[in-house]
Amino acid sequence: MITRLFVKASIVAGFIILSANATGADLSKRQSELKSIQTQISAQQNDLKNTSKQREKLITLLKKDEQAIARAAQRVNETQLSLKSITTQLTELEKQQTSLHKSKIGQQKTLSKQLSSAYLAGNHDYSKMMLNQQNPSTVERMLVYYQYLNNARIKAINELKATSEQLVKVQNEQIKKQQQLNSVIVDQRQQAKQLANEQNQRQLTLTQIQRTLSDKGAQLEQLQIEEASLKRIVEQAVATAKSNPSMNGLDNQKGKLKWPTKGRVSERFGSSRSGQIKWKGAVLTAPEGQNIKAIAAGKVIYADWLRGFGMVMVVDHGKGYMSLYGHAQTLFKSAGDNVNSGESIALVGRSGGQTEPSLYFEIRHKGQAVDPARYCR
Repeated sequence: MITRLFVKASIVAGFIILSANATGADLSKRQSELKSIQTQISAQQNDLKNTSKQREKLITLLKKDEQAIARAAQRVNETQLSLKSITTQLTELEKQQTSLHKSKIGQQKTLSKQLSSAYLAGNHDYSKMMLNQQNPSTVERMLVYYQYLNNARIKAINELKATSEQLVKVQNEQIKKQQQLNSVIVDQRQQAKQLANEQNQRQLTLTQIQRTLSDKGAQLEQLQIEEASLKRIVEQAVATAKSNPSMNGLDNQKGKLKWPTKGRVSERFGSSRSGQIKWKGAVLTAPEGQNIKAIAAGKVIYADWLRGFGMVMVVDHGKGYMSLYGHAQTLFKSAGDNVNSGESIALVGRSGGQTEPSLYFEIRHKGQAVDPARYCR
């Protein structure tokens, strides 16, 4: 059994190496693309039209970088959950082993006492008891008594045997789980390294994008493009939600819902973002990798990368209500999935070109943004 487990662990390790090589090749390709764009930007820095084209190429590259980060972060999260699960199972097996060991000692003592009693009582020949012409009722009582003792010994022996077999089974399971744990630890280290590489690549791309947005006019233009992208997605979401009218909405939830993650509100609904552009949601500053939870039950109608907002999820709650979660590091749900209130649906991140980890959060009713503070306490 142990040999098969080591073979299995070797296969898992081989798979990890192959996966790392595949993702490494993708990262190398994107690094090459970035270097090429950087060269073009340097050669054409004074040409506004060409700079704009290069910016669009960089945005496309940023999308690839952040999608790669999302995949790596999801794998890291999965290995963390596996580690937690296996550790819990090992703890439970240790408790079982301790309990079985105590039972085995107790059963051994009971059997030892029974055997000692039988030895002190001596061996009894039932035929001699019959020939000694003892009272038949006395003989019958003695036969019943000895049969009782014999059955008790047989029961004690069988219980000890079963306990010993169960103990061996638990010990073998512990070995198996420990090998799984070791394999997952190796996997986690590899995935964490890949995540760090993807984040470094993203930072290089982001630095180049910021160089093309050196003036306020270019920045405002980008915000307008991002708003148009969000508007288009919301319109698509509203159209999708019309075909799914069965949910209860949020009318009765004002002031009762929890914020989707714990953090500080750094940008409030309606405050100025740039020029005439105002925030249509709230920005919550929170630690990277922290869970984002659905504010209410619903159905995912969008889950993808969106320019300016990064990894975005939109959840339909019925009656024209929907919630939007942006800048995520990774998404746990896909379009079409149902979610429960308080269920983890994503992780806080910096996608969408953010320099600090945060969550962009909106609530909309019939396509119009409403102040999320009216609903979340």
